[in-house]
Amino acid sequence: MKTIQEKDNAFVWHPFTHQLQADAPIQLVKGEGIYFTDDKGQTYMDAISSWWVNLHGHCHPYISEKVSEQLHQLEHSIFSDYTHQPAVDLAERLLKHLPVNQSKIFYSDNGSTAVEVALKMAIQYASNRGQERHTFIAFENAYHGDTFGGMSVGARNVFNQAFQHFLFEVCYLPLPSTENIEEIKTTLLLYLKTKSVAGFIFEPLVQGAAGMLMYEAEHLDALLRICKQHQIICIADEVMTGFGRTGQFFASDYLSETPDIICLSKGLTGGYMPLGVTSCASFIYEAYLSNDKTKTFFHGHSYTANATACSAALASLDLMETELTWQHIKRIEAQHQQFVVELQTKTNYENVRCRGTILAMDIPSHEERHYLNTSGNTVAKWFQQHGILLRPLGNVIYVIPPYCITEIELNRVYECLLAFDKTLTN
Repeated sequence: MKTIQEKDNAFVWHPFTHQLQADAPIQLVKGEGIYFTDDKGQTYMDAISSWWVNLHGHCHPYISEKVSEQLHQLEHSIFSDYTHQPAVDLAERLLKHLPVNQSKIFYSDNGSTAVEVALKMAIQYASNRGQERHTFIAFENAYHGDTFGGMSVGARNVFNQAFQHFLFEVCYLPLPSTENIEEIKTTLLLYLKTKSVAGFIFEPLVQGAAGMLMYEAEHLDALLRICKQHQIICIADEVMTGFGRTGQFFASDYLSETPDIICLSKGLTGGYMPLGVTSCASFIYEAYLSNDKTKTFFHGHSYTANATACSAALASLDLMETELTWQHIKRIEAQHQQFVVELQTKTNYENVRCRGTILAMDIPSHEERHYLNTSGNTVAKWFQQHGILLRPLGNVIYVIPPYCITEIELNRVYECLLAFDKTLTN
């Protein structure tokens, strides 16, 4: 009788995994709160919210109950010419939290697709108004997903090097800082003079897959002001930063300038089910209102606005809107800030940083700082042996816990980070 791991090796292809060097995967059999339990009874603290999707803990009884109720009422339906209450309620409630200029919600099924929808919205917006705009502006080191549009506006790197010849033109800007903001503004203006730019897409304040690179709202605001003066659509990719991760409901809440389009996924359903959202300002939607059917936004998915996923998102929103959740978020943020001081003064870690519930640090390395840095596997295995699930981005360690993590449990993660630091000097 073959084990699950043996069957997995025979039949399954895992994401972002070097198959020839991969260890046998751990078989998880249960999730509860911040913990996973494997088939041998070993528990693991999920310190990265399972790729940043889990907000409130695994198998949260309230979300599970609401999903179960929905499954017994309406699990899914076609969403063209039909609607249902979970999708309408979710759209209404999301718009109450999004910047005031957002007016419409378009549903898809993951973060990459939410970005793809945004790019298509921006391009066809120009086309519907008789303009030919085919270029996007993005930040260096960006990651916006694995669809072809998402890859195109992302950095040219190991994630997409096999597809370089199929990706469309993008103008890249360095991540802004006090030292380079004026130079970047000058470069941006040069790009805009070409009259070919359809939009500017960015991960607000934190570039996740790039290694939790952080920058300031004031510098992003300066670039957004220039784009708006030239009527360039601004797209905020909040797939990772949304729903409290940066200490505000959305990272865009730190901005004075409002994005025209916002992409959401990951934490949207509390980590329960795939769901994507692309919201937009009214002027974008209005460009599609025409008796000319060729101006229709011809985009959709079989599982658009899946009723069960929408019910999970509504339940997660219920929890996000409680005072208790925000007490947890602010406490995690305060703990991170206090721990950063200790890491900066007493450890070998470099570039220690935090924003909201996101804590990150670099391991000193002679290799290039990127996803393929070999220290990542060593770190992941060491923490796994100590009962903590981390998945470093190369030599970048980060912690993004579910909000239900207690002060004691988070201190346990910190203790392991300090213990691992000692191995760097031995």
